[in-house]
Amino acid sequence: MKINTALILCAGFGKRLNPLTLNTPKPLLKLKDTTILESCINLIIKLGVKKVFINTFHLGDQIFKFIKNKKYSIEIQIVNDGKEILDTGGGILNMINHSEASDFLIFNPDTLWNENYLNDINKMQDFYFSNKLNNILLLTNKELSFDKNLKGDFELNNNLLQRGNNKNFIFIGCQILNKNLFKKYNVKNFPISEIWNELLKKKELNGFESLNKFYHLTDLEIFKRLKDF
Repeated sequence: MKINTALILCAGFGKRLNPLTLNTPKPLLKLKDTTILESCINLIIKLGVKKVFINTFHLGDQIFKFIKNKKYSIEIQIVNDGKEILDTGGGILNMINHSEASDFLIFNPDTLWNENYLNDINKMQDFYFSNKLNNILLLTNKELSFDKNLKGDFELNNNLLQRGNNKNFIFIGCQILNKNLFKKYNVKNFPISEIWNELLKKKELNGFESLNKFYHLTDLEIFKRLKDF
């Protein structure tokens, strides 16, 4: 089985990249003449996804115009957060409510996505369906992070995640979630970590390891280093 619907989180202010993001939304920043949003969409197309939802808030009109002018072959729908930004959890739920799908590939576009991740994500999907899961996060060992200031988020043991003293694994911005995880939630501002924490308490938060080098647009210093990389 393969997931046919992807969500891309594009609503944030990108404050750690000010002043660049005062007038340009973070997903439209360019590295090597390509916006990071475009790199994310290109990977999603190669994964065989049929439809993409993108949520917007900060400078969302620029993202809408960018998608409209690109004329992608894949169906892309823009979903605005509304009067107030919804954070990651609320933004995901708002997009889910616009879809009839059950399982979603969810991307943060500030990871520098490329086709090297195809195998990882396809294997993660296979693991997700073969084990009848309702969640899984893509991670890498912090030693593979270009930004050496990033700290680990989780311990990973036999594909189960936990928070402990040896948090060597970083969530790298791709996850699969089932819509049923959001049953008791309303569309409002909340982080996706609220759902992760519920799953952690039950020892039901799953992870899948990527061995790819991890490049993430963390802040202005990292952006400048990546432009020269």
